[in-house]
Amino acid sequence: MSLLNYLQSTKAELKHINWPTQKEAILYTIAVVVVALGVGAYLGALDFIFITLLEMFIL
Repeated sequence: MSLLNYLQSTKAELKHINWPTQKEAILYTIAVVVVALGVGAYLGALDFIFITLLEMFIL
């Protein structure tokens, strides 16, 4: 398969993709940010709890 053939096939496949609208893309981005912040807060809280417990046992 030549490079030109590959690029043509790739271009044809990109036309079959159902791209999200701008509104959908914004909502998906907000959802990702909210979930990432939630997971970060959850892991941060667990880290704080475990460090506090560990310090109680060590000291």
